[in-house]
Amino acid sequence: MTECLLLLLSFLLGSIPFGYLVARAVKGIDIREFGSGNIGATNVVRIVGKKWGLLVFALDFFKGFIPPLAVKIILAQPQNYIFILAAFLAVCGHNWTPFLKFKGGKGVATTVGAVGGLSFVFVNLWLVFFLSILVWFIVFRLTRYVSVASLFAAGMFFILCFMFSLPFEVKMLSGILFLFILVRHKENIKGLLQNKEHRF
Repeated sequence: MTECLLLLLSFLLGSIPFGYLVARAVKGIDIREFGSGNIGATNVVRIVGKKWGLLVFALDFFKGFIPPLAVKIILAQPQNYIFILAAFLAVCGHNWTPFLKFKGGKGVATTVGAVGGLSFVFVNLWLVFFLSILVWFIVFRLTRYVSVASLFAAGMFFILCFMFSLPFEVKMLSGILFLFILVRHKENIKGLLQNKEHRF
């Protein structure tokens, strides 16, 4: 019963549309009607301002970070799949939030948070996590495309998870998260192919 409740709360926490709420509170606008139409931090930076975008990133990060740690703290010797499900459901909640008719963000910040939380559970994941973040910064510095950096980092995370000694459940999650990032960035990929993607 406790496991089910934690998993439900993981999804609900992930579902909180912080980008939408911050834009509404600060500028009184529906962020979905501006810029890319996305509720994530990148669009908030462009439309509302840098400090508010950073706030949204932090909030989206922690709603992915908290669920795996909550499982570790609350449950006694939970199985690996409970940690994985908590992280997975937090990302699903962000990507398909029921509070906005199941139309959420792209999941990058929440995914980063979820993987960060899992790194406290699966020790070898720390290096994979660090290397993936490093790839994001390098690609972003070279291209100035947030979408390209996110796609490369997600792909690197997926590859590295299979190169390091990690539980099978973590490796499967890495593939699912990479697939999520690809699907949620399909419009960005089209924009890149058409040379219409916006740089920072």
